[in-house]
Amino acid sequence: MSLSSGTDINLSGEELSINGDTLLNMLPHPIMVVANNDFILFANTAAEIFFQTSTAILKKMTLEELITSGSPLSSLVDQVRRSRATVNEYGIEVDSPKVGHKQLVDVYGATVPDSPDNVLIILQQRTMAQMIERQLTHRAAARSVSGLASVLAHEIKNPLSGIKGAAQLLESSVDDQDRTLTQLVINETDRICALVDRMEVFGDERPMALEPVNIHDVLDHVKNIAQNGFGSHVSIVENYDPSLPAVSGSRDKLIQVFLNLVKNACEAIGSQRQDGKIVLTTAFRPGIRLSVPGSRARISLPLDILIEDNGNGIPDELRPHLFDPFVTTKNGGSGLGLALVAKIVGDHGGIIECDSHPRNTTFRVLLPMFQQDEEELERETAHD
Repeated sequence: MSLSSGTDINLSGEELSINGDTLLNMLPHPIMVVANNDFILFANTAAEIFFQTSTAILKKMTLEELITSGSPLSSLVDQVRRSRATVNEYGIEVDSPKVGHKQLVDVYGATVPDSPDNVLIILQQRTMAQMIERQLTHRAAARSVSGLASVLAHEIKNPLSGIKGAAQLLESSVDDQDRTLTQLVINETDRICALVDRMEVFGDERPMALEPVNIHDVLDHVKNIAQNGFGSHVSIVENYDPSLPAVSGSRDKLIQVFLNLVKNACEAIGSQRQDGKIVLTTAFRPGIRLSVPGSRARISLPLDILIEDNGNGIPDELRPHLFDPFVTTKNGGSGLGLALVAKIVGDHGGIIECDSHPRNTTFRVLLPMFQQDEEELERETAHD
C-alpha cells in the first residue's frame, strides 16, 4: 500500500518532490496501517525494526498474528474503527512473539481519511521516559528508608545491646543444654544489629565530596576482586571507550555500586554454568539529559556504564520494584543491596535502570562527568 504517490514540499522556496512512503520511512517511530480485515497494509522502516520483521512478511500477517492475543493494541484499533475518532493510549505493553519480550509504548490511532475502515497506528517507545520516572520512584523509596533507618538505629540497637549482655551473663552460669539457647540469642541479636547497621547507611545525608574519578579504574578494581573471589567461575569481558572523561563522584562509593552489580550478575549466572559471561561496557552519550524536579535545570548524564550478564534474568513481577528496599530473589537476602545502589547513584546525580530477559540482563548507570568549579579553576590558574 502506498500512502501517497508523490508529495510536493516547498523547502526554502524550492519545490522538492518526495514520495509519501519515503517520508514515513524517514520517521523514527513505528507506523503501520491496519486494514478492516486486520491485515497489515503498510509498515515503515521503524516498524520493521520494532517487530524485527520485514515489511513483506508483515503484510502477510494480521494484527492478531503479530501481537499476542488480548493485547490493548487490538482494543485500541477496534475503538478507533467504532468511534471514527483519534485515540491516544499511554504506557501500553506490546508483546509480540516475533520480538520475544514486552515493550512499553505510547500509541496514537486514527482512521485513514480516504479509507475510514483502515486504521493508522503510531508507536512511541518510552524507554528513557520510563527510566526517569522509575528513578524518581527509586529516590523516594531511598528517602523513606532513610527515616526508617534512623528510627531503627535509636529504638532497636540499644535494647538489643541489653539483650545480648544479659544472654552473655547467663551463658557463664547455665549447663551445656541451656548454653545452646543463650548462644542462639547472642547470634540472633548480632544478626539483627548487622541488618540495622546496613540500613543506617541510608540515613547518611551528608553531602558527598566529589572528585574526578576514572571509571575504568573503578571497573578494573571490581573485576579484579570478582575474578579472585566470587566471580572466578565467570568470564568478565571489557568493552571500554578509552576516551571517556572522568566521572564526578566518590571512588569508594562507585566501587560499592559496581561491586554489588557484578556480584549480583555472578549469582544470577550461578556456579554451575560453564558459559557464564559478564560484559562491562562504557560509552559517551552526549544526548542524554535529565530534568531536575522543581526547576528548569537539566543535567547532562553522558557517561553510560553497562553491566550485562547471561544469567537467568529477573522475574517480571519483581522488575518494577527492583530498587525498592526489602525486594530480593535470594534465599536469606535482605533486599537492601540494590536499594543502596540506587541511593548512591542518586547521590551522584545519576540514574540507574535495568532491562532483563532470560540469558540477558543489563544494568545501565548514567552519570555526570566531572566539571571543575569555575572559582577553583581561577584559583589554580592564579597559583600557576
